[in-house]
Amino acid sequence: MFAVDRLLLVGGILLLIGIASSKFSSRVGLPVLVLFLAVGMLAGSEGIGGIEFENYAVAHGIGTIALALILFDGGLRTPFASFRAALAPSLTLATVGVLGTALITGLAASYILGIPLIQGLLLGSIVGSTDAAAVFAVLRSKGLRLPDRLASTLEIESGSNDPMAIFLTVGIIQVIHGRAEPGFELLWLFAVQMSVGAAVGLAIGRGTVFAVNRIDLDAAGLYPVLTAAAAILSYSLAATLGGSGFLSVYLAGIMIANGSIVFRRGISLFHDGAAWLSQITMFVLLGLLSFPSRLADVAGAGLLISAVLILVARPVTVAALLAPFRFTSREVALIAWVGLKGAVPIVLATYPLLLGVPGGELLFDAVFFVVLVSAITQGWSLPFLARLLRLQVPAPPTAPVALEITSLRNVQGDIVEYTITRDTLAAGRLIRDLKLPDGAVVAMIARGEDVIPPRGTTRIEPDDHLFLVLRPDARPLVDRIFSRGRTESPAVPAQIEFPLRGDTTVSDLEEFYGIRMEAAADTTLDELLRERLGDDLVPGA
Repeated sequence: MFAVDRLLLVGGILLLIGIASSKFSSRVGLPVLVLFLAVGMLAGSEGIGGIEFENYAVAHGIGTIALALILFDGGLRTPFASFRAALAPSLTLATVGVLGTALITGLAASYILGIPLIQGLLLGSIVGSTDAAAVFAVLRSKGLRLPDRLASTLEIESGSNDPMAIFLTVGIIQVIHGRAEPGFELLWLFAVQMSVGAAVGLAIGRGTVFAVNRIDLDAAGLYPVLTAAAAILSYSLAATLGGSGFLSVYLAGIMIANGSIVFRRGISLFHDGAAWLSQITMFVLLGLLSFPSRLADVAGAGLLISAVLILVARPVTVAALLAPFRFTSREVALIAWVGLKGAVPIVLATYPLLLGVPGGELLFDAVFFVVLVSAITQGWSLPFLARLLRLQVPAPPTAPVALEITSLRNVQGDIVEYTITRDTLAAGRLIRDLKLPDGAVVAMIARGEDVIPPRGTTRIEPDDHLFLVLRPDARPLVDRIFSRGRTESPAVPAQIEFPLRGDTTVSDLEEFYGIRMEAAADTTLDELLRERLGDDLVPGA
């Protein structure tokens, strides 16, 4: 009992210190994951805390659970549109990119550390992938906003490249122990991991959407628990069947996020908190595993390996693979730099120790040092580089309040927030002049720190946040009303205009204006005018 109480006391203190360090991180610009690792190192056996912890099996188990929850939360934040736009370059980097980075780094590590080539390739495989937890943590804690395709490529690559790193790590360990031969057997292992992981993740994601909307739970708090159970099931089932659990849980999150589910905001907030708790726990625990004295012994070699990885292996691989995808040189440079390393390499570095690979301790220390160098240099400099390359996009202003429909049943209605800017078509207009379609109504306006009850005579001002309650079928027209495109003064009411051409069809007009016209959908504007006015009255006839 005393041991449990003491464990809870130490755990609570470390969590509070971790949370406080995240606030400190945003002020000094240091990546939050570095501070979490530092908290663990200070609390460890060679730090001021003096906590003895060298259980790699426990660290591997907790790290695996934490990574699954972090990837699931990352999937919940990935819209389908972004996923489709960045799928091809992301998967290329997540597979061939990891392989190329691992080969170049492995060759260098073998020479620098004076170890056999197969062990050098094992180290390269461990650090070859971009870590999702690190990328999500840096982007989130820095408030860094990038162009959609660029940000999606980074996030999807980091969320889907763990299978390749795990496959290479496990495969090389099997080769070292004589249980597998390089060639078809390893390729088959990779194909099984990817296909089974994808199939399980997609199936459980779709099944979870169906269950959440149909199960009709009486307690709202059970819905986030249900989705968390789905995340754990997705990982464990895929891993049990020989697939990639990390890929499965990431895809399950994407499927759930892009389905119409009840209690969406509550589910999102729950998993956001779970992801932060997982990050703090995982990085602090991995910090406890480290020994600063041993890190000092590999510092010189670790710096050289880090230099090859960051300045050679990743940039060369990224530049070669992204050439067909029409990224700008500035975007390629940023993607090459954001090869952040984090918890996954450290967790993978426990495999050689757990499986009795010769030189496992040296590999672990070298990997830990490389992760620290990557997190500090790449994570710290990422916002500066994004500004230098002119790739940082201004973050949209956030509303001081939120409005949502809290329903435990699937209802045909949404609450949508629109942020008004000076070039928004609706800016400067009265609510009664917006011509909102049936099934849409302005429910609330947030202006500065004030909440304004909407009336027909209320004028919409720039920087307002409008919350509309609407039916799903009214969404397309409402989106157009609150779209950008005006150039005149905000005080002048704007008319929504459609660029009319002779080949504009009736279907185009009906979709834009939300009206019905007594004509065939494929009738062009020229044909319609001739039909209604006659050739004599149509210009150019």
